[in-house]
Amino acid sequence: MIGYRVTTDVTLKLKDFSKIGPITQQLADANVSETQTLNYTLESIDEAKNRAVEDAYRRARNSADAVARASGRTLGELSYASVDTFENPRIVQGRIPRPMAAMAPTAPAPTEEFTPQTVTVTAHVNALFNLK
Repeated sequence: MIGYRVTTDVTLKLKDFSKIGPITQQLADANVSETQTLNYTLESIDEAKNRAVEDAYRRARNSADAVARASGRTLGELSYASVDTFENPRIVQGRIPRPMAAMAPTAPAPTEEFTPQTVTVTAHVNALFNLK
C-alpha cells in the first residue's frame, strides 16, 4: 500500500477586513485546509522599522547627552552603533478545525472574528559617542 500526504497553503493579502471572514469560510467549506491561521503584518514594514530605529537612536543620543552633561563634558561624534529591529507578528488562530466544526454550538459571524490589530515594531540601538 502506498500512502500520500498532500499539503495546501493559501496566502491572501487583504486590506478590507470585511472580506476575511467570508473568504476563510469558503476555504473551510471547500475543504482546502483543516485549520486556518491568520497573520497580521504591516504593508510598509521597512518604513516602520526605520521609524523605530530613528526613535531609538534619538533616545540613545539624549541619554548619552545627559551623561556627558552630568560629567561636565559635551557629547562628541558617534563612533559606533549597532541596530536590532524586531517585529512582533500577531498570530490569530482562525476557525475551528474541520473535525470539530460539526460539534461547535454556534460560531460568531465571520466578520466578527477578524478585526484590524496592532503590529508592534521595536528597535534597539547601541550607540557609542566620543566625549569632548
